[in-house]
Amino acid sequence: MEKIFENNKKWVELKLNEDPDYFNKLAKGQTPRYLYIGCSDSRIPINEVTGTGPGEIFVHRNIANMVVHTDMNLLSVLQYAVEVLKVKDIIVCGHYGCGGVAAAASNKQFGLIDNWLRNIKDVIRLHEPELLSIKDEEQRHRRLVELNIIEQVLNLSKTSIIQNAMQSDNPPKLYGLVYDLSEGLLRDLNVLEQSDYMKRYEHIYSLEQDA
Repeated sequence: MEKIFENNKKWVELKLNEDPDYFNKLAKGQTPRYLYIGCSDSRIPINEVTGTGPGEIFVHRNIANMVVHTDMNLLSVLQYAVEVLKVKDIIVCGHYGCGGVAAAASNKQFGLIDNWLRNIKDVIRLHEPELLSIKDEEQRHRRLVELNIIEQVLNLSKTSIIQNAMQSDNPPKLYGLVYDLSEGLLRDLNVLEQSDYMKRYEHIYSLEQDA
C-alpha cells in the first residue's frame, strides 16, 4: 500500500502543476456523456483506452460485462446514469481473451462464480449451432465473446429503465464494443443495427408507460 499512497501523491502534484484548480473543478460535480458497462479485467484502463478524462465516463464493471436483470447494483447504476446524469451513450464492452467467458465455456467448477457464469452458458445455449460450426477453439471463443456482448446489449434494451428512456425526446444510444487486448483497439459490433431480435420480440418485451 505504500506504493499506492506514494503514487497518489505524485499524481496529485502532477495534476496541480498542470492546473492549480484541477481538483476544485472535479469537486463541483460530474456530467458524463457515457455509461460504460465493462469487464472487471485489470488490463483495460478505460479512460486511457478511450482518451477520456475524469468526469467523462460513468463506469460499472463486473465479471464478463454482464447485464443481468436481477442485478440491483447494475440496475441502480443504470437508472442513476440515465435518469439523473442524463448520459447520451451507453456502452457494453467486452474483450477477447475474457476469463469469465472462457470459464463459462468449460464444464469445470469454480465456486460461487458458477452461478454468475450460468448467464453466459445461456448465451452458449442460444447460439450453440453457430458456435459448434467454428472448429478452431480460439476463434470459437472470440465469437462467444462477441455473442455475449450482443446478448448483454439486448438485455440492456429490455430493461424498464431503457424502455422508458426511449420514450423521451433525447434517448440514450446503446453500443456493443469489443476490445482486442493484443491490438489495443475497440470495435463496434453494431448490435442494434444488425439485430432484428427486439423487433421480432417487441410484443413480449416492450412496456407501455403509465397514462
